[in-house]
Amino acid sequence: MQNKLQITVVNLSNGGGLIHFDYQLCTALANAGMDVTLVTGTEYELSNQPHNFTVNRMLHLWKNFDPQPVQIWQLKSWKRWLKKIFLTLRRIVRAVLILLAWIRITRYLIRTKPDIVQFSKIEYSLDAIFIAYLGRRGLVLSQICHEFESRESYGRSSRLFRRLDSNAYTQFSAIFFLAKESQSRFLSVYTKIPESITHVIPHGNSNWLLNIPPQLNVINNIRARYGLGEGEQAILFFGLLSPSKGLDDLIDAFALVRQACNVKLIIAGFPMKQIDINALKSRIAGLDLEPSTILDARYIPLEEIGAIMGMSTVVVYPYRSSTQSGALQTAYTFGRPVIATNVGGLPEAVDDGKSGFLVPAQSPRELADKIVLLINNPGLAAQMGNYARHLSKTRFSWESVARQIAPVYKHLLH
Repeated sequence: MQNKLQITVVNLSNGGGLIHFDYQLCTALANAGMDVTLVTGTEYELSNQPHNFTVNRMLHLWKNFDPQPVQIWQLKSWKRWLKKIFLTLRRIVRAVLILLAWIRITRYLIRTKPDIVQFSKIEYSLDAIFIAYLGRRGLVLSQICHEFESRESYGRSSRLFRRLDSNAYTQFSAIFFLAKESQSRFLSVYTKIPESITHVIPHGNSNWLLNIPPQLNVINNIRARYGLGEGEQAILFFGLLSPSKGLDDLIDAFALVRQACNVKLIIAGFPMKQIDINALKSRIAGLDLEPSTILDARYIPLEEIGAIMGMSTVVVYPYRSSTQSGALQTAYTFGRPVIATNVGGLPEAVDDGKSGFLVPAQSPRELADKIVLLINNPGLAAQMGNYARHLSKTRFSWESVARQIAPVYKHLLH
């Protein structure tokens, strides 16, 4: 009997989109006949989910999302000063934890010597240093490259980080991108990386969330919290809140939508530190949209996602920049039509006019027109939602993703 391919997937995220992605990918690779181990943190969010692969929770890190995030600009001046000191000290502690985690990862991988080691996004400069070291030690490395540039205004554009990342990328025997646009952009930035080691795969669906059906009490609690009546239509933005997501454009569009139809807007997701929630609230108030806008700025519990999706007529992704979107795949999974901007890899995921609509970025009027079209045509919204669900089960199935990755990995070892 032929030995199974030994795959170790390394992910320093305890929760959120990246760990959800790897959970489903590991499941699919194991179903495809591989022996898969996920190395992650002790606070691994999906411990209670079914697993057909091994999980090694060996990294002592931190939870990715605070249940009730407090942003600095929401505090009084003296509290803001103390908070800044706390955040600085926390960054130092976390840097030490990351260093210790990478030392453990390195020792573990050199000792176990899996056939393939797969990494996710290069998040910290330490990632690149240790990845380069592991490559020089002869391990066969690969990466699912979710992003290689920051979409926000901080961090990764410096020459130093670019040089460190480049050194890490040269150690990968295979790099997978979630859109052709991302692959092309990467090759134009990192010109020393041969195109032959790069591959494009689809971003898989969020079908695992269907195993967490929304409970009636959860649905009722959310409706009461949102003030959303039975049968009342809603537009949904779901996912991390950050400047690159185009929330200002969405609010401006919603002001136009409210002139044409009676509908509510739900903005649900965890606010990143670059987003100013107070400024967002002021924009909503300035356009007299407070009675019809629900701002749920927190990490949405897994058991609430299906309920919130089920309350929504259309899910909107007004991004100003993007590579791909796991949140968009969540909408597809729950059979919801989407409206997304024509940026990054989003046009490769949205069948314009079938699973939803594509609009130009930073174009509130065109975004509003498509929203009104779907709100006023529930039959069309349902038809598009059904097609979105079809795409989720076919083109974006994890079986399809695994079928594309498996031959690449097998080729690397022959």
